Amino acid sequence: MSPRADAPARPAARIRRFSRAERWIHRTTAALMGVCVVTAAVLYIPQLAVLVGRRALVVRVHECAGLALPVPVLLGLASRAFRADLRFLNRFGPHDKVWLRAALLRDRRRAARPAGKFNAGQKVYAAWIAGATLVMLGTGLLMWFTHLAPLVWRTSATFVHDWLALTIAVVLAGHIGMALGDPEARKGLRTGTVSQEWARQRHPLWRPRP
Repeated sequence: MSPRADAPARPAARIRRFSRAERWIHRTTAALMGVCVVTAAVLYIPQLAVLVGRRALVVRVHECAGLALPVPVLLGLASRAFRADLRFLNRFGPHDKVWLRAALLRDRRRAARPAGKFNAGQKVYAAWIAGATLVMLGTGLLMWFTHLAPLVWRTSATFVHDWLALTIAVVLAGHIGMALGDPEARKGLRTGTVSQEWARQRHPLWRPRP
């Protein structure tokens, strides 16, 4: 038997995708968003409201989690890696249009969906969820501090807050579903590294720094 056959297999090469600060920003934001969604469900679904009870406490937890939601991102601005990734997320190039067109046409070929560090879908999601969070924060403040605005403003804020919350829940479910279908992407958020093969297939235009 050849000695080479008994040699242990070399581990697949991995490259860094996220810094420790970025991973904690994502985890903390996800936890706060989860608290907001769960408490909102308890407040608006009668069966859950009866099961949990203590509505005043649930309202206060919901308010505090909502106010804290932007904090991880604001603190994360101290991280150079996080600021660099924000610039990547905010830049749309010609390849992003190609990616979106292929996604709308349900073209599953890898070559039809070119992407840098973040694909066009991730960029759209990041922009949308950031805007939605700001709207939810503004409307929530109008609902909480009733003396800030006249009744018609508070009524409109409640309408926007409620329906946008439902939309956020649907979008988050889609986001989680996409993550569940990509174990390597989840590993990247958990450990900070991904395999070179995954990066080559999913993000061929990404040129990670050594």
